[in-house]
Amino acid sequence: MRTEQTNLTGKVCLVTGANSGIGKSTAHALGKLGATVVMVCRDRKRAEAVRDGIAAATGNQHVELMICDLSSQADIRRFAAEFTDTHERLDVLINNAGVVLRQRSLTADGIESTFAVNHLGYFLLTNLLLDLLKKSAPARVVNVSSAAHAYGKIDFDNLQGEKKYGGFSAYANSKLANVLFTNELARRLDGTGVTTNCLHPGGVATGLFRNLPKPIEALIKLVTISADKGAETSVYLASSPEVQGVTGKYFAKKRETRTSVESYNEEAALRLWQVSAELSGLNGPGLSEARLQENR
Repeated sequence: MRTEQTNLTGKVCLVTGANSGIGKSTAHALGKLGATVVMVCRDRKRAEAVRDGIAAATGNQHVELMICDLSSQADIRRFAAEFTDTHERLDVLINNAGVVLRQRSLTADGIESTFAVNHLGYFLLTNLLLDLLKKSAPARVVNVSSAAHAYGKIDFDNLQGEKKYGGFSAYANSKLANVLFTNELARRLDGTGVTTNCLHPGGVATGLFRNLPKPIEALIKLVTISADKGAETSVYLASSPEVQGVTGKYFAKKRETRTSVESYNEEAALRLWQVSAELSGLNGPGLSEARLQENR
């Protein structure tokens, strides 16, 4: 029988997009395992009710709420600084928040919104919290991707849909970016005690699809699973001793599986990292490119 859970008392787990859907179910499950859960949400009023509900249902009073707009680089930086000032450790970071947008739009930073939230949000927040993760090692980074990554393409000449944009294409591209980011981050964190893996949660009926046409949204709900079921792989990667030390992998239904051919393109992963660092004003997690090449 597969061991799926462990006691997380004393562990600090941060979950983005934790006020609804998979994020809410993930936060609830981790709270039930005894973790100190930090819910990162954009809407305080909605999230406070969710936090109180999780605390009451699990009997865990160590469920915290912190506010962050993950479409804003300034707010991500503010949040990361606040978190590191108020927390001595971070054992698990779950990058879960995401959007699906039918129409192309730009964030306050002038970046296409899907790319900004679904990829750069993961990239910037993780990098800003890396020192704390390393200090807390063994620690884990869990990136929620999607099977939709198989339909994605990283076109550096159209990275933000400048020339051509489609809602699903932008989403699929961002999910491929999640896998490439996970793989590159795993290479850079080799030997630090911090692991990183990504996952497909399954077809989950969540608010992620609320911007799609109503007939399509209704059809999706007919063939999708519950948010609790969709959160199982995130919780597994965050808590199971079976994956201690496992890194740079992709999971579905709590099992490691292969991803698309393009997701293994190390050159694309490295270039995406460099472009992302430029767009977010970062220089990476402290490993020189020379050492990176040696590790490969």
